[in-house]
Amino acid sequence: MTAYLNALGIICALGRGQQQVRRNLFAGDCSGMRAESGWVPERVLPVCSVPGELAPLPPHLAQQNSRNNQLLLEAALQIEGPIQQAIQTFGASRIGIVLGTSTSGIDEASRGIAHYLQQGQFPEDYDYRQQELGAPANFLADWLQLSGPAYVISTACTSSARAMMSARRLLDLGLCDAVLCGGVDSLCKLTLNGFTSLEAVSSERCNPFSVNRNGINIGEAAVLFLMSKTPAPIALLGSGASCDAHHISAPEPTGKGALQAMSKALANAKLAPEQIGYLNLHGTATQHNDAMESLAVATLFPAGVACSSTKPMTGHTLGAAGALEAAFCWLSLVEGMLAPHIWDGQADPALPALRWAKVGDTLEKRCLMSNSFAFGGNNVSLIIGDAP
Repeated sequence: MTAYLNALGIICALGRGQQQVRRNLFAGDCSGMRAESGWVPERVLPVCSVPGELAPLPPHLAQQNSRNNQLLLEAALQIEGPIQQAIQTFGASRIGIVLGTSTSGIDEASRGIAHYLQQGQFPEDYDYRQQELGAPANFLADWLQLSGPAYVISTACTSSARAMMSARRLLDLGLCDAVLCGGVDSLCKLTLNGFTSLEAVSSERCNPFSVNRNGINIGEAAVLFLMSKTPAPIALLGSGASCDAHHISAPEPTGKGALQAMSKALANAKLAPEQIGYLNLHGTATQHNDAMESLAVATLFPAGVACSSTKPMTGHTLGAAGALEAAFCWLSLVEGMLAPHIWDGQADPALPALRWAKVGDTLEKRCLMSNSFAFGGNNVSLIIGDAP
């Protein structure tokens, strides 16, 4: 069954809504990355935050307040019209929610615990439900008064890509007629300090696939697709996943798990590699991840494919990254443009050469692939294109 992507709500460092994000994405705008202190002791780090005030949660849902839920609400409000139309058409029990996250409300929980340790009691606005991984899906279901399946997938940096796969499966099984799917993650001290302890965070803008690459930047985002059986111009054509379980945090060095996920996605979509017009790379700018991904891409696409890492513009948005970069493919189909690869142009001679998309490049083949790779060797590849 075709999984149509009927509507898209998006907020990240590139902007709020399709128009802002689209304009800045295809211009290669990195101005959303700013150096900030206070996240990691004694360090100033570039991060990709969403500036300005976020929409407040309705008063009756105040106990579910968190930055993640505010970001999610911003994305949902952008497509509230199509969502309400789906509710009227299918009914509240036939619409599911599947989201990916890695932080949920852990930042609010951390502040609450710190207050408890200092004052001997939790602050008045603390609620345990804020920190549960399922909190974003529960909030969205409560806000929209939906009674269909609602859950969160948390597989680190593949979370929201897997959420899109799971949403498609709900449609295929006939359990839902429409699914709100995507992901959300916000900046918080826990993740920034965690990646810093792994010596994976760069003190400069990340530089994917360069010989000078030295780590990631962290960002935040919320992405929400309305996926349904109702025909629309763009669809999720295929998906593939693998888990090579090579190491708790390091990727399998030959890229065999990544290659398996991409090959499965092509088979699922009934496409050949030469039919792919663009590949959004996971492209974290860490030494090992870029090395293994370039090996996998060069193996699968011996004739080359236009590709880029968009993380210098958005940061690595962790659990939201898979859906965010799938959204960039969706926007490429709408605009007919390719997201450019932003780096210093200094190729690593130890890596296979890839074909980098540049500002102004146009989309020639209307099937696009997006890669997401996570801790534990968890790999996902999605293919988005014109609906058949």
